[in-house]
Amino acid sequence: MKNSSYIEQAEQVLLHTYNRFPVVLEKGRGVWLEDVEGKEYLDFGAGIGVCALGYGEPEYQEALQNQISKILHTSNLYYSVPLAKAAEKLIKASGMSRVFFTNSGAEAIEGAIKAARKYAFLRDGRTGHEIIAMEHSFHGRSIGALSVTGNDHYQEPFRPLMGGVRFASFNDLESVKAQVTENTCAIILETVQGEGGIFPAKPEFLEGIKKICQEKDILLILDEIQCGMGRTGSWFAWQQYGVKPDIMTCAKALGCGVPVGAFVLNEKAACASLVPGDHGTTYGGNPLACAAVSAVFDIFEKQGILSHVKDTAPYLEQKLEELIEKYDFLKERRGMGLMQGVEVEGRLVGDILRKALDNGLIVLSAGGNVLRFLPPLVISKEDVDEMVRRLEASF
Repeated sequence: MKNSSYIEQAEQVLLHTYNRFPVVLEKGRGVWLEDVEGKEYLDFGAGIGVCALGYGEPEYQEALQNQISKILHTSNLYYSVPLAKAAEKLIKASGMSRVFFTNSGAEAIEGAIKAARKYAFLRDGRTGHEIIAMEHSFHGRSIGALSVTGNDHYQEPFRPLMGGVRFASFNDLESVKAQVTENTCAIILETVQGEGGIFPAKPEFLEGIKKICQEKDILLILDEIQCGMGRTGSWFAWQQYGVKPDIMTCAKALGCGVPVGAFVLNEKAACASLVPGDHGTTYGGNPLACAAVSAVFDIFEKQGILSHVKDTAPYLEQKLEELIEKYDFLKERRGMGLMQGVEVEGRLVGDILRKALDNGLIVLSAGGNVLRFLPPLVISKEDVDEMVRRLEASF
Protein backbone atom coordinates (compact mmCIF):
# COMPACT_ATOMS: atom_id res chain seq x y z
CA MET A 1 0.00 0.00 0.00
CA LYS A 2 1.03 3.60 -0.56
CA ASN A 3 1.57 6.25 2.10
CA SER A 4 -1.65 7.93 1.00
CA SER A 5 -3.76 4.82 1.60
CA TYR A 6 -2.61 4.41 5.21
CA ILE A 7 -2.95 8.14 5.84
CA GLU A 8 -6.53 8.15 4.57
CA GLN A 9 -7.33 5.17 6.79
CA ALA A 10 -5.75 6.79 9.86
CA GLU A 11 -7.47 10.14 9.34
CA GLN A 12 -10.86 8.44 9.49
CA VAL A 13 -10.29 7.09 13.00
CA LEU A 14 -7.68 9.25 14.75
CA LEU A 15 -8.51 12.36 16.76
CA HIS A 16 -6.92 15.15 14.77
CA THR A 17 -4.58 16.68 17.36
CA TYR A 18 -1.44 16.42 15.21
CA ASN A 19 -0.73 17.90 11.79
CA ARG A 20 1.36 14.95 10.70
CA PHE A 21 3.70 14.94 7.73
CA PRO A 22 2.37 12.78 4.86
CA VAL A 23 4.73 9.87 5.48
CA VAL A 24 4.04 6.43 6.97
CA LEU A 25 7.28 5.25 8.57
CA GLU A 26 7.56 1.46 8.73
CA LYS A 27 11.06 0.43 9.82
CA GLY A 28 14.54 1.67 10.59
CA ARG A 29 18.16 0.62 10.71
CA GLY A 30 20.95 2.63 12.30
CA VAL A 31 20.17 6.32 11.70
CA TRP A 32 17.96 5.64 8.68
CA LEU A 33 14.19 5.24 8.49
CA GLU A 34 12.09 3.77 5.69
CA ASP A 35 8.46 4.38 4.78
CA VAL A 36 5.92 1.88 3.43
CA GLU A 37 6.89 2.76 -0.13
CA GLY A 38 10.56 1.96 0.51
CA LYS A 39 11.86 5.54 0.55
CA GLU A 40 14.71 6.12 3.03
CA TYR A 41 15.16 9.10 5.34
CA LEU A 42 18.24 10.22 7.24
CA ASP A 43 16.92 10.83 10.74
CA PHE A 44 18.03 14.00 12.54
CA GLY A 45 14.94 14.09 14.77
CA ALA A 46 15.19 10.75 16.60
CA GLY A 47 11.47 10.70 17.37
CA ILE A 48 11.85 14.11 19.10
CA GLY A 49 15.00 13.06 20.94
CA VAL A 50 13.82 9.60 21.94
CA CYS A 51 15.73 7.13 19.74
CA ALA A 52 19.23 7.87 21.02
CA LEU A 53 20.52 4.47 19.89
CA GLY A 54 18.98 4.77 16.44
CA TYR A 55 17.05 1.78 15.12
CA GLY A 56 17.59 -1.96 15.23
CA GLU A 57 20.27 -1.94 17.94
CA PRO A 58 20.79 -5.70 18.51
CA GLU A 59 21.46 -5.72 22.26
CA TYR A 60 18.51 -3.43 22.92
CA GLN A 61 16.17 -5.61 20.85
CA GLU A 62 17.42 -8.77 22.55
CA ALA A 63 16.76 -7.30 26.00
CA LEU A 64 13.16 -6.48 25.06
CA GLN A 65 12.57 -9.86 23.44
CA ASN A 66 13.94 -11.66 26.49
CA GLN A 67 11.66 -9.70 28.80
CA ILE A 68 8.60 -10.25 26.62
CA SER A 69 9.18 -14.00 26.92
CA LYS A 70 9.12 -13.69 30.74
CA ILE A 71 6.53 -11.17 31.98
CA LEU A 72 5.19 -7.81 30.83
CA HIS A 73 3.32 -6.55 33.86
CA THR A 74 3.07 -7.15 37.59
CA SER A 75 1.71 -3.83 38.97
CA ASN A 76 3.49 -1.89 41.69
CA LEU A 77 2.06 -4.15 44.37
CA TYR A 78 5.15 -6.28 43.73
CA TYR A 79 8.83 -5.95 42.89
CA SER A 80 10.45 -7.06 39.65
CA VAL A 81 14.06 -7.68 38.67
CA PRO A 82 14.09 -5.10 35.81
CA LEU A 83 12.60 -2.48 38.15
CA ALA A 84 15.39 -2.88 40.68
CA LYS A 85 18.13 -2.91 38.03
CA ALA A 86 16.82 0.10 36.13
CA ALA A 87 16.39 2.16 39.30
CA GLU A 88 19.90 1.33 40.47
CA LYS A 89 21.44 2.39 37.14
CA LEU A 90 19.47 5.65 36.97
CA ILE A 91 20.49 6.54 40.52
CA LYS A 92 24.14 5.78 39.73
CA ALA A 93 24.10 7.92 36.57
CA SER A 94 22.38 10.87 38.25
CA GLY A 95 24.04 10.67 41.67
CA MET A 96 20.64 11.17 43.29
CA SER A 97 18.78 9.07 45.84
CA ARG A 98 15.32 7.81 44.85
CA VAL A 99 13.39 7.29 41.64
CA PHE A 100 9.73 6.93 40.67
CA PHE A 101 9.12 5.53 37.19
CA THR A 102 6.30 6.92 35.08
CA ASN A 103 4.92 6.30 31.58
CA SER A 104 5.89 9.65 30.09
CA GLY A 105 7.64 12.95 30.61
CA ALA A 106 4.41 14.77 31.42
CA GLU A 107 3.70 12.26 34.20
CA ALA A 108 7.20 12.80 35.53
CA ILE A 109 6.48 16.54 35.74
CA GLU A 110 3.19 15.86 37.53
CA GLY A 111 5.00 13.72 40.10
CA ALA A 112 7.71 16.33 40.60
CA ILE A 113 5.08 19.02 41.24
CA LYS A 114 3.31 16.82 43.78
CA ALA A 115 6.58 16.00 45.54
CA ALA A 116 7.48 19.69 45.80
CA ARG A 117 4.09 20.66 47.20
CA LYS A 118 4.10 17.79 49.69
CA TYR A 119 7.60 18.81 50.81
CA ALA A 120 6.40 22.35 51.48
CA PHE A 121 3.27 21.08 53.25
CA LEU A 122 5.38 18.98 55.61
CA ARG A 123 7.80 21.88 56.07
CA ASP A 124 5.29 24.44 57.30
CA GLY A 125 1.97 22.61 57.71
CA ARG A 126 -0.05 24.66 55.23
CA THR A 127 -1.23 24.62 51.64
CA GLY A 128 -1.35 27.38 49.01
CA HIS A 129 2.26 27.03 47.91
CA GLU A 130 3.52 28.46 44.64
CA ILE A 131 5.87 27.34 41.90
CA ILE A 132 8.03 29.59 39.76
CA ALA A 133 8.32 28.47 36.12
CA MET A 134 9.92 30.02 33.04
CA GLU A 135 8.45 31.88 30.11
CA HIS A 136 8.74 30.04 26.76
CA SER A 137 9.18 26.74 28.58
CA PHE A 138 7.55 23.45 27.72
CA HIS A 139 6.88 20.69 30.25
CA GLY A 140 3.98 18.71 28.79
CA ARG A 141 0.29 18.70 27.91
CA SER A 142 -1.40 17.38 31.06
CA ILE A 143 -3.02 20.03 33.24
CA GLY A 144 -0.27 20.23 35.83
CA ALA A 145 2.53 20.18 33.26
CA LEU A 146 0.65 22.70 31.12
CA SER A 147 0.27 24.97 34.13
CA VAL A 148 4.05 25.36 34.40
CA THR A 149 4.51 25.67 30.62
CA GLY A 150 5.18 29.31 29.78
CA ASN A 151 3.29 29.57 26.51
CA ASP A 152 -0.13 31.25 26.25
CA HIS A 153 -0.90 29.47 22.98
CA TYR A 154 -0.82 26.08 24.69
CA GLN A 155 -2.58 27.24 27.84
CA GLU A 156 -5.41 29.51 26.72
CA PRO A 157 -8.11 26.97 25.70
CA PHE A 158 -7.72 25.01 28.94
CA ARG A 159 -7.87 27.71 31.59
CA PRO A 160 -8.33 27.82 34.49
CA LEU A 161 -5.25 25.71 35.05
CA MET A 162 -3.53 24.71 38.27
CA GLY A 163 -3.15 27.78 40.44
CA GLY A 164 -0.11 29.08 42.27
CA VAL A 165 2.26 29.37 39.30
CA ARG A 166 4.37 32.47 38.66
CA PHE A 167 6.45 32.97 35.53
CA ALA A 168 9.93 34.47 35.27
CA SER A 169 12.22 35.17 32.32
CA PHE A 170 14.64 32.41 31.43
CA ASN A 171 18.30 33.40 31.98
CA ASP A 172 17.23 36.50 33.93
CA LEU A 173 18.04 35.92 37.60
CA GLU A 174 16.53 39.23 38.78
CA SER A 175 13.26 38.23 37.13
CA VAL A 176 13.26 35.01 39.17
CA LYS A 177 14.08 36.82 42.41
CA ALA A 178 11.14 39.17 41.81
CA GLN A 179 8.74 36.21 41.78
CA VAL A 180 9.93 34.59 45.02
CA THR A 181 7.52 34.88 47.96
CA GLU A 182 7.08 33.18 51.30
CA ASN A 183 4.76 30.75 49.50
CA THR A 184 7.31 29.58 46.92
CA CYS A 185 7.93 25.86 47.20
CA ALA A 186 9.78 25.12 43.94
CA ILE A 187 11.45 26.62 40.88
CA ILE A 188 11.13 24.53 37.71
CA LEU A 189 13.03 24.95 34.46
CA GLU A 190 14.55 23.05 31.57
CA THR A 191 18.33 22.97 31.78
CA VAL A 192 18.20 23.56 28.03
CA GLN A 193 14.92 24.94 26.75
CA GLY A 194 13.83 22.72 23.86
CA GLU A 195 10.46 23.58 22.34
CA GLY A 196 11.06 27.24 23.21
CA GLY A 197 13.93 27.51 20.73
CA ILE A 198 17.02 25.62 22.03
CA PHE A 199 18.27 27.95 24.75
CA PRO A 200 20.82 26.56 27.25
CA ALA A 201 20.74 28.00 30.74
CA LYS A 202 23.58 30.39 31.48
CA PRO A 203 25.87 29.06 34.25
CA GLU A 204 25.41 32.14 36.43
CA PHE A 205 21.63 31.86 36.04
CA LEU A 206 21.49 28.24 37.18
CA GLU A 207 23.98 28.88 39.98
CA GLY A 208 21.96 31.87 41.15
CA ILE A 209 18.73 29.89 41.24
CA LYS A 210 20.41 27.13 43.21
CA LYS A 211 21.58 29.69 45.75
CA ILE A 212 18.06 31.09 46.13
CA CYS A 213 16.69 27.59 46.66
CA GLN A 214 19.28 26.76 49.31
CA GLU A 215 18.76 30.01 51.20
CA LYS A 216 14.96 29.78 51.25
CA ASP A 217 14.44 26.00 51.44
CA ILE A 218 12.88 25.92 47.98
CA LEU A 219 13.18 22.83 45.80
CA LEU A 220 14.93 23.12 42.44
CA ILE A 221 13.28 20.99 39.73
CA LEU A 222 15.27 20.52 36.53
CA ASP A 223 13.46 19.14 33.49
CA GLU A 224 15.90 16.92 31.60
CA ILE A 225 13.28 15.15 29.50
CA GLN A 226 14.73 16.34 26.19
CA CYS A 227 18.26 17.45 27.11
CA GLY A 228 19.10 14.48 29.35
CA MET A 229 20.35 10.94 28.78
CA GLY A 230 23.60 11.85 27.07
CA ARG A 231 22.32 14.36 24.53
CA THR A 232 24.64 17.14 25.71
CA GLY A 233 27.64 14.87 26.31
CA SER A 234 26.99 14.05 29.96
CA TRP A 235 24.30 11.83 31.40
CA PHE A 236 22.34 14.94 32.29
CA ALA A 237 22.94 18.52 31.16
CA TRP A 238 22.97 19.87 34.72
CA GLN A 239 26.09 17.82 35.43
CA GLN A 240 28.05 20.15 33.14
CA TYR A 241 27.01 23.10 35.31
CA GLY A 242 27.78 21.48 38.66
CA VAL A 243 24.29 22.48 39.84
CA LYS A 244 22.46 19.48 41.22
CA PRO A 245 18.66 19.66 41.40
CA ASP A 246 16.50 18.49 44.28
CA ILE A 247 14.19 16.80 41.76
CA MET A 248 14.96 15.88 38.16
CA THR A 249 12.56 14.69 35.48
CA CYS A 250 13.59 12.52 32.56
CA ALA A 251 11.96 10.48 29.79
CA LYS A 252 12.46 10.30 25.98
CA ALA A 253 15.88 8.61 25.54
CA LEU A 254 15.57 6.98 28.96
CA GLY A 255 13.81 4.10 27.18
CA CYS A 256 14.99 4.78 23.60
CA GLY A 257 11.54 4.05 22.18
CA VAL A 258 9.68 2.22 24.93
CA PRO A 259 7.41 4.76 26.68
CA VAL A 260 8.96 5.46 30.08
CA GLY A 261 9.76 8.47 32.24
CA ALA A 262 10.91 9.12 35.79
CA PHE A 263 11.26 11.74 38.44
CA VAL A 264 14.34 11.41 40.60
CA LEU A 265 14.81 12.98 44.02
CA ASN A 266 17.78 13.80 46.21
CA GLU A 267 17.80 12.60 49.80
CA LYS A 268 16.30 15.80 51.20
CA ALA A 269 13.31 15.74 48.87
CA ALA A 270 12.85 11.98 49.07
CA CYS A 271 12.83 11.83 52.86
CA ALA A 272 10.31 14.62 53.33
CA SER A 273 7.73 14.40 50.56
CA LEU A 274 5.75 11.54 49.04
CA VAL A 275 4.79 8.52 51.16
CA PRO A 276 2.59 5.45 50.47
CA GLY A 277 -0.81 6.64 49.28
CA ASP A 278 0.41 10.00 47.94
CA HIS A 279 1.21 8.93 44.39
CA GLY A 280 0.86 5.89 42.17
CA THR A 281 0.73 4.42 38.69
CA THR A 282 -0.53 1.18 37.21
CA TYR A 283 1.94 0.85 34.36
CA GLY A 284 4.85 2.98 35.56
CA GLY A 285 8.01 0.96 36.07
CA ASN A 286 6.61 -2.18 34.49
CA PRO A 287 9.09 -4.95 33.64
CA LEU A 288 9.22 -4.27 29.90
CA ALA A 289 9.85 -0.54 30.31
CA CYS A 290 12.48 -1.13 32.97
CA ALA A 291 14.19 -3.81 30.88
CA ALA A 292 14.51 -1.16 28.18
CA VAL A 293 15.92 1.40 30.65
CA SER A 294 18.41 -1.09 32.03
CA ALA A 295 19.56 -2.08 28.54
CA VAL A 296 19.95 1.57 27.51
CA PHE A 297 22.34 2.27 30.39
CA ASP A 298 24.35 -0.86 29.62
CA ILE A 299 24.64 -0.02 25.91
CA PHE A 300 25.59 3.59 26.61
CA GLU A 301 28.43 2.32 28.81
CA LYS A 302 29.64 -0.41 26.43
CA GLN A 303 29.55 1.78 23.33
CA GLY A 304 30.96 4.91 25.00
CA ILE A 305 27.99 6.99 23.88
CA LEU A 306 28.85 9.99 26.06
CA SER A 307 32.38 10.16 24.63
CA HIS A 308 31.00 9.74 21.13
CA VAL A 309 28.65 12.71 21.63
CA LYS A 310 31.55 14.85 22.87
CA ASP A 311 33.54 13.87 19.78
CA THR A 312 30.74 14.30 17.22
CA ALA A 313 28.93 17.39 18.51
CA PRO A 314 31.72 19.90 17.70
CA TYR A 315 31.69 18.67 14.09
CA LEU A 316 27.92 19.21 13.86
CA GLU A 317 28.34 22.67 15.39
CA GLN A 318 31.07 23.50 12.86
CA LYS A 319 28.95 22.41 9.91
CA LEU A 320 25.95 24.39 11.13
CA GLU A 321 28.12 27.48 11.57
CA GLU A 322 29.36 27.06 7.99
CA LEU A 323 25.75 26.99 6.78
CA ILE A 324 25.05 30.21 8.67
CA GLU A 325 28.02 31.85 6.93
CA LYS A 326 26.74 30.66 3.58
CA TYR A 327 23.01 31.48 3.80
CA ASP A 328 21.79 34.91 4.87
CA PHE A 329 18.45 33.60 6.14
CA LEU A 330 20.21 31.50 8.79
CA LYS A 331 21.00 33.79 11.71
CA GLU A 332 22.30 32.01 14.80
CA ARG A 333 23.25 28.59 16.14
CA ARG A 334 22.74 27.65 19.77
CA GLY A 335 22.58 24.50 21.82
CA MET A 336 24.65 21.90 23.63
CA GLY A 337 26.00 18.61 22.32
CA LEU A 338 23.65 16.93 19.87
CA MET A 339 20.80 19.28 20.78
CA GLN A 340 21.25 22.11 18.31
CA GLY A 341 19.09 24.87 16.87
CA VAL A 342 19.57 27.31 14.00
CA GLU A 343 17.42 30.43 13.88
CA VAL A 344 15.74 31.17 10.56
CA GLU A 345 14.68 34.63 9.37
CA GLY A 346 12.71 35.43 6.26
CA ARG A 347 11.67 31.89 5.44
CA LEU A 348 9.07 29.57 6.94
CA VAL A 349 10.68 26.73 8.86
CA GLY A 350 7.74 24.50 7.98
CA ASP A 351 8.51 24.90 4.28
CA ILE A 352 12.11 23.84 4.87
CA LEU A 353 11.00 20.80 6.86
CA ARG A 354 8.65 19.67 4.11
CA LYS A 355 11.27 20.13 1.42
CA ALA A 356 13.82 18.27 3.56
CA LEU A 357 11.37 15.39 3.86
CA ASP A 358 11.07 15.33 0.07
CA ASN A 359 14.86 15.03 -0.01
CA GLY A 360 14.92 12.16 2.47
CA LEU A 361 15.91 14.13 5.57
CA ILE A 362 14.06 14.41 8.87
CA VAL A 363 14.71 17.56 10.92
CA LEU A 364 12.49 19.35 13.44
CA SER A 365 11.40 22.82 14.38
CA ALA A 366 11.33 24.69 17.68
CA GLY A 367 10.09 28.05 18.87
CA GLY A 368 8.39 28.79 15.55
CA ASN A 369 11.51 29.97 13.68
CA VAL A 370 14.24 27.49 14.63
CA LEU A 371 15.53 24.42 12.80
CA ARG A 372 16.07 21.83 15.52
CA PHE A 373 18.58 18.99 15.24
CA LEU A 374 18.12 16.05 17.64
CA PRO A 375 19.79 13.15 15.85
CA PRO A 376 20.36 9.69 17.32
CA LEU A 377 23.45 9.91 19.52
CA VAL A 378 25.16 7.27 17.39
CA ILE A 379 25.47 9.46 14.28
CA SER A 380 28.83 9.67 12.53
CA LYS A 381 30.57 12.67 11.02
CA GLU A 382 29.72 11.17 7.63
CA ASP A 383 26.05 11.30 8.65
CA VAL A 384 26.48 14.99 9.47
CA ASP A 385 27.96 15.60 6.01
CA GLU A 386 25.04 13.80 4.37
CA MET A 387 22.57 15.79 6.46
CA VAL A 388 24.17 19.04 5.31
CA ARG A 389 24.05 17.95 1.67
CA ARG A 390 20.35 17.12 1.86
CA LEU A 391 19.53 20.25 3.86
CA GLU A 392 21.28 22.48 1.31
CA ALA A 393 19.31 20.78 -1.46
CA SER A 394 16.19 21.65 0.51
CA PHE A 395 17.22 25.32 0.78
